[in-house]
Amino acid sequence: MNPLELRKELLIAESELNRAQLAGDMAALTAEVRTLTDRAKSFGSIASSAAVLVAALAAFKRGKSVDADAKPSWLKTILKGAGLISTLWLAFRSRGHDHESKRSNSRA
Repeated sequence: MNPLELRKELLIAESELNRAQLAGDMAALTAEVRTLTDRAKSFGSIASSAAVLVAALAAFKRGKSVDADAKPSWLKTILKGAGLISTLWLAFRSRGHDHESKRSNSRA
């Protein structure tokens, strides 16, 4: 085997090693993305539940008369925002999930 053929074989072997390393890196990245997505889903569920709880508490509290000119509390504002964000998150997540399901089904 001449030096040129040996160099070619070494480059092919190095390429295969790089390919295997890339596949491993992609698998690890995919696992991390799944973990992050699961945590985001959990956070969205918790925020949604908190917004429902606050809405229920507000419904019970409606019996109290409140001055019409009074500013809403910062806590109410934050909770309303969290409820809105969780609603939007769940809506967009379900659309993305449906789109991803259609794409993976079309591949099969």
